Parts: sequence; structure tokens; C-alpha cells
Amino acid sequence: MSEPDVSIIVPVYEEEESLPELVRQIRAVCEEADLSFEVWFIDDGSRDRSWDVIRAVHEDDPRFAGLRFRRNYGKSAALAAGFVQALGRAVVTLDADLQDDPAEIPALVAMIDDGFDLVSGWKQKRQDPLSKTIPSRVYNVVTRLVSGIKLHDFNCGLKAYRREVVKNIQVYGEMHRYIPLLAKWEGYERIGEKPVHHRARRYGRTKFGLERALRGFLDLITVAFLTRFAARPMHFFGMFGTLSFLGGFAISLWIAVDKLVFGNFIGDRPLLLLGVLLIVVGVQTFCTGLLGDMIIRRRMDETTPYHVIETVAPWERQEASRRV
Repeated sequence: MSEPDVSIIVPVYEEEESLPELVRQIRAVCEEADLSFEVWFIDDGSRDRSWDVIRAVHEDDPRFAGLRFRRNYGKSAALAAGFVQALGRAVVTLDADLQDDPAEIPALVAMIDDGFDLVSGWKQKRQDPLSKTIPSRVYNVVTRLVSGIKLHDFNCGLKAYRREVVKNIQVYGEMHRYIPLLAKWEGYERIGEKPVHHRARRYGRTKFGLERALRGFLDLITVAFLTRFAARPMHFFGMFGTLSFLGGFAISLWIAVDKLVFGNFIGDRPLLLLGVLLIVVGVQTFCTGLLGDMIIRRRMDETTPYHVIETVAPWERQEASRRV
């Protein structure tokens, strides 16, 4: 298959009503801008008729293809599967709920052509309830502080990448929120931002909840650790392990001196237990934490966190899809 100008990745979870309109908008925008394109709809275990719609769209226009997951694995897994399939020189991601405007695609692709590695959308005027906007603002402030990347809206689904970027990052868990940080870690530092039009939801309901916010916060801690210490984990574990071990050793030394020099009874002193505990915690911090992190990293290098059960795509792409 020839290389299209842009590959568009659309995670789908129970969005059957919005998909036909989204297809019409993507086709009209790309054809008007004279952009050759492919679209990959990743059905993330939808229980409605989303997959039936995707199959019908593909039969009408093979430029629209799809992967269907056996169950709901999450947005990160959907994006990872789409990134594997992408052939375009630029890769654009957007949500399926019509809140992201496909009219932004040509401008995002143009910024990639101008030399950016990654361009993140910025929903300056969000059409969402306060239950989403307030947590999002807090999240963006914290992520800016942790990552050092000056973006206003890390969680905007509308983003564009050079193809090389998406082929060299690992996205899992809730890591899709931190793709700019993952890209920067891999050396792709030309990161831009573009204000984008955000629309009110027309169909269905939001999938956002407190559980997702908590998972996102925990993944921020994971990303912050991996991007700073994955190649030198002992700099992290060693600092806390050394402080704990030295604290325990100092307490134990004082207890020993008190016993041997002054002859005091130490068997019932809480400091004795504290000293031993700090020494044990120090050793475990070195061993358990480092070993656990290495196991997780190795597992993510060798496996994929999703299971594709069906594909609709041009026949040239079927075999590649089966290897996902």
C-alpha cells in the first residue's frame, strides 16, 4: 500500500451514533485539503453496534479500516494498536465522540511538515461540565510541573505526530495522557501546541470518572519515574534505601554503645525495633523495588496489552494486523 499523507487513529467505545457523521467530516476535510489518508477505527470492546458501523463504512470506502478488541482494554491500548498499523508520514489521533473537530487535521499535519515531532491540541474553550474541567485543570498543572513540558492541555485527544514518534514509544495503562512526556524521553523534543475547536457532545455519554482520574494520577507517578530513572533506577531506589539504611544503622549503633559502654538494658526499647526496621526497609528498597520495576519493563517489551479478534482492512494489511 502506498504511503498516505496522514493516518488517523480513532479509539471507539460505544459511539455508534457519532461514527457516520465523523466519517463524513473526515472524508470531506481530507479531500478538500488534498490529503491522502487512511483511518483506523479501534473498537475497544464496544457492546453497541459500533463494529457493525465500522464494517459497513469499510465496505463503502476501504480507506476506513478497523480493529476490534475482544474486551475493553482502554484508550492507551487502542492507540497502541492504531500506531502499529499507521503508514502515514503524519499520524493524527482524535476521539470518536465528535467533540474533536476533524477540520483541525490539515493544520496539524502542516505543523508536522514544518518540523514538529508532536503537536498537541489545546481546548481553550471546553464544552464539558465542571466535573471534567476542574479535575483536568488540576491534572494539567501537576503534569506541567512534573514533566517540565509547557503544554496547556496534555489530555486533549486531538494530537499529531511524525510517524517515527509513534513507532518508538510504548503506550499502556493510562499512558495516553502522557505521550508528550514519553516522546520527550525518547528524544523527540520539538513539541508544539495548537488551539483547537472543541464541540459539545451530541451523542452518548462521557466515559470520564473518578476511577480514570485516579488511574491517571498513578500513571503520572509511573511515567515520572520511568522517564527519569528507568536507565538508572538505583539513583531513585538508592537514595531512599541509603537514607533508610543509614538511619537504621545510626540508631542501632547508638543502642549498641548504650548497651556495651553504659550497660543499659535495651531489650524493651522501641528504638531497637525502629533501627532494625529501617535497615530492613533500606535493603528491601534496593532489591524489591528495583527487581519489580525491571520485571514490568521486560514484560512490556515482550507483550502487547490487547487481543484483536477481528479486522477489516485492505487485504495487503490483513497479515500485518494478525501479527499485532
